[in-house]
Amino acid sequence: MCAIMSLIDEKWEILFDKYRIEHEIKKNGLFYITAEQIREVKEPRLMTKFDTRESLPRVFGKKISVLPVTRGKYVLGEFDLYQEFPEAVSDIRQMTGAKIPDYFETVTIHDIRSEAIAINIMNIAGILDDFLGERDMVQTISGRMGSGNFDFYVSDFQRPETKEGKPRISVNNSQVEIDGGFENKNVCSIIEGKNVVHSNFLIRQLYYPVRLWERKIEKPIRPVFMVYSNNIFRLLEYEFTDMQYYNSLKLVQERNYSLEDVEITMEDLCDAWRKTKVKPEPDVTFIQADSFYKVISLVENLNESPMTAAEIADLFGFRERQSDYYFNACRYLGLAQKYADEEGVKAHITPLGRKLLKMRYRERQLEYVRLIFEHQIFHELFETMLWTKNVPEKNHIADKMRKLRVCGESLVDRRASSVRGWLYWILSLLAN
Repeated sequence: MCAIMSLIDEKWEILFDKYRIEHEIKKNGLFYITAEQIREVKEPRLMTKFDTRESLPRVFGKKISVLPVTRGKYVLGEFDLYQEFPEAVSDIRQMTGAKIPDYFETVTIHDIRSEAIAINIMNIAGILDDFLGERDMVQTISGRMGSGNFDFYVSDFQRPETKEGKPRISVNNSQVEIDGGFENKNVCSIIEGKNVVHSNFLIRQLYYPVRLWERKIEKPIRPVFMVYSNNIFRLLEYEFTDMQYYNSLKLVQERNYSLEDVEITMEDLCDAWRKTKVKPEPDVTFIQADSFYKVISLVENLNESPMTAAEIADLFGFRERQSDYYFNACRYLGLAQKYADEEGVKAHITPLGRKLLKMRYRERQLEYVRLIFEHQIFHELFETMLWTKNVPEKNHIADKMRKLRVCGESLVDRRASSVRGWLYWILSLLAN
């Protein structure tokens, strides 16, 4: 386990033992804990920031989660607080082009280093207006503020389709942080932004801001989750069908936007395949990282600064083992390496990785493809795809892995899923 995650786990185990938290939850359904009680072991902000389901401490098990209810109090219970993202799709047919007006001289699409900058450029390029079907959306809200007072029901993993019998939570001026709030004469849109790819998100990041503002204004509120990665703006609009029920979140629409040329054809992929020479397999652990979107996201974040395994795990909401999987995937492609310094062992982006990230979108995707094709298993499997027009079945991939001896027999089945995931990513680049 990574240092940060194991320390959080350890501190929560101390609190669970001291206050018999699991026993109290089973007995009463809920357990309230104050910031002062948490501060006995560690800073409350660090002890309660779990933006993904995977980042929850081990002692929480698969059911227990935590919510803030005041500035100084939290509630724990068997809550289902997270929402899975739909599987990411970069399919050109689902991509909308956008453009920054030429008269902006201080704005560049090649230096988007934070969620705040991404949200700003999203608005400048008219992406939010287009996505919402509105005009003249202007940012009017951002930063930290009090939530006000409201009550709600939250799923306890039993009968998630209804709020009946669910715990009722009362919030009294808890702290809310809004990445961006935009308004025009018709609507208000609350934006939660991320510049890292996750599998799921904390519903509270949308729910608390919506509950705060739906009582203050008369206009409808349209919550939007924005993920910026690989120079693509992924926007997902949600609605709460029952404002009293935390888990009533419903996806309304999703769309991807690009500020660059994204058209890639099968001929482009074939050309990359024909021109790429297979290299000897590197002395690197074979891939076990199903999401190539997360591989790209890690490369982008390593470009900002070197990261320890703990920092990678914290960024993605991983355990350390998963952070190693994704680092090894980057290393497999020659995009990352580990070095030790006075601060410990850190993952660094390689010169090849920095060169790749300076390319424009289309050239960059094809360079990722070339780096994948340098490995014999992908080169041969893509040839199969050219004949069958489909991604090979998992058992065919596993047989190929055994023939090429890319990993031990006990690992073949699991890692065949990663190979298949990368092949699907390659196909997702196609324009038709």
